[in-house]
Amino acid sequence: MPVKNLYDIIITEGEIESVPRKKCIEIVLDVETTGLDYTKERMVEFAAIRLENGKMKDRFETLINPQQHIRKSSIAVHGITEDMVKDAPSEKEVMPLILDFIEDYPIVAHNVIFDYSFINEASLRQTGNPITNARIDSQMMFKEIYPDLESCGLESLMNKFNVEFSTRHRAMADTEGLAKAYPELKKLYEKKYAWQIQQLENIDYLFERYIRIQQAVQVMQSEMQDLKSVFRLYFEKGGEPIRAASGEVLSYQSKQAYAYDFMEIKDVLDEIGALPKAVKLNNNFIDRLILSASISKEVKEKLSDARQQLSETRNIHIAKADKRLEHV
Repeated sequence: MPVKNLYDIIITEGEIESVPRKKCIEIVLDVETTGLDYTKERMVEFAAIRLENGKMKDRFETLINPQQHIRKSSIAVHGITEDMVKDAPSEKEVMPLILDFIEDYPIVAHNVIFDYSFINEASLRQTGNPITNARIDSQMMFKEIYPDLESCGLESLMNKFNVEFSTRHRAMADTEGLAKAYPELKKLYEKKYAWQIQQLENIDYLFERYIRIQQAVQVMQSEMQDLKSVFRLYFEKGGEPIRAASGEVLSYQSKQAYAYDFMEIKDVLDEIGALPKAVKLNNNFIDRLILSASISKEVKEKLSDARQQLSETRNIHIAKADKRLEHV
């Protein structure tokens, strides 16, 4: 699927120009689905609002008969049952309306890769062509603006921008909530984006500065660990808890822990319903298994059916310096 970044830009001789449009039109949307694997599951509800310069204009919503089973785990989230969609239009009937509404305008959604993938897959099935809309991820923008927040979900976004909501996890309710919060989020993001663009010519200096900060943080972490060693010694010598002027309390706890043979206790944990809490799944390992040639197609399908969420991450990587090369 073609990837277009948050803002398509033309760079000419160091100048950055926005792709011109008479109006800034964006399509805020949300889909509800039978499950989470876009290659096998189908949409059961679609909703979209057309924003013109940040103002809500046209809207479109519809239930969709997926003509297949809706997973119980999905019904638990959005509440859409098979009975509710039995008389709804099919994907074949509704896709021309969806494509007509979104046209070629940028798509805005919270964790946009999820919604985009379902719409794109439906377009491929019904027209033979992928969608080529730029995609704008409001979740990524929210993380960029407020990296200190514990949650970057849609509900947190709406709370941050004082958007009132009484219904969640239905397509139009989530779309309208995002459509109200997104223009304010976009203003903040564009200011940060403009500042970041100005810093690109300083990228070498900023990387050196980053390394210095990273080294300082590592030193501070070592210093904090050193102080903790003194605190531990204080309590082992019989010291009492200490309260700081700001209210924090320094105390001491000793806790023993055991290592367990997983294969011996797996069945017991499963029997009492504690297996999901006791085991943290290595998602990256499962992804590699699905892509590998070492397991059968049947096993791959079983693993794929267990997918619960699709997300997209973009990270930088800093490799540590090779000490041997420094002396070459």
